[in-house]
Amino acid sequence: MGVDYYNILKVNRNASEDDLKRAYRRLAMIWHPDKNVNKIEAEAKFKQISEAYDVLSDPQKRQIYDLYGEESLKSGQVPSPSRSARAHPGSYYNYGSNQQHPNPNFRFNPRSADDIYAEVFGENSSNGGGGARRDGNFRSTSMNGGGSREYSGLASGGAAGGFRKAPPVENVLMCSLEELYKGAAKKMKISRNILDGRGKLHILEEILTIDIKPGWKKGTKITFPEKGNEEPGVIPADIIFVVDEKPHPVYMRDGNNLVVKQEVSLLESLTGKKFELVTLDGRNITIPVLEIIKPGHEVVVPSEGMPISKEPRKKGNLKIRIDIQYPTRLTETQKHELRRVLGGST
Repeated sequence: MGVDYYNILKVNRNASEDDLKRAYRRLAMIWHPDKNVNKIEAEAKFKQISEAYDVLSDPQKRQIYDLYGEESLKSGQVPSPSRSARAHPGSYYNYGSNQQHPNPNFRFNPRSADDIYAEVFGENSSNGGGGARRDGNFRSTSMNGGGSREYSGLASGGAAGGFRKAPPVENVLMCSLEELYKGAAKKMKISRNILDGRGKLHILEEILTIDIKPGWKKGTKITFPEKGNEEPGVIPADIIFVVDEKPHPVYMRDGNNLVVKQEVSLLESLTGKKFELVTLDGRNITIPVLEIIKPGHEVVVPSEGMPISKEPRKKGNLKIRIDIQYPTRLTETQKHELRRVLGGST
């Protein structure tokens, strides 16, 4: 029996051009060789998916395939009615013994898997459709983080061919404030069940790389489309990582601003203080405060806060919130001197 291209793409025989494209996109993102550890198996599967899409998306190839099956499509020979029925029992039409090829001049000329992939995903696509994508419109916002690559307008497939999609699986991605300030690459190891070409389950271990962008906030989501477990009749779940912030010993984050708490003595509150700080990227900065410091005093240092993810060259502010340490007791001599210095009665 010949190859069932409809089954390979997991679509029904009435699938439209859009249905075929959605199905191809979904499967190509799963089986692209650049996205799989087992390159040989993935390449064979990827070529099979590409051939199925090539045949079914071409009206002439699809007509011949629907009538006579894969063997006749590739050989150009029309089989006898009985053989055609055995080779391709799902054909739409029933021709008699005088059947003729719909296009005697037709020659099967398959397109390469790479050409098909470039056409469907765009000429600039690479790495099997990339790794992570951003939720929403695939652009970062405070809740829509970025992933390994960006995509514009690329859908992850949807429930093509009537298959339901498994619910997304969310994982917490703990990041230090330094990582969210400078950016970082995190590698996450996952294990998942995958189906081979014979429908058997195998465990596949993969390393997912997440490129942390400077300025990402708590709640940013990074999505790896359909990286969940595979099972028959179900579209794999998206794997989602949600950014969370580790507490920092010095700084707290307030949106795009950084907040640091400092204490001064009563004397320093009256005479001034220089604050020495180490920034999240390792720089030493000095902030002199020469005015009289009152309780609840706040000093704002422009552009020393967190990077702004939408405008990486801009930063929020650093806010120094100052508390005054009052002495627990004063001697009579100290009280006398304070009254004298501050203009009180002796």
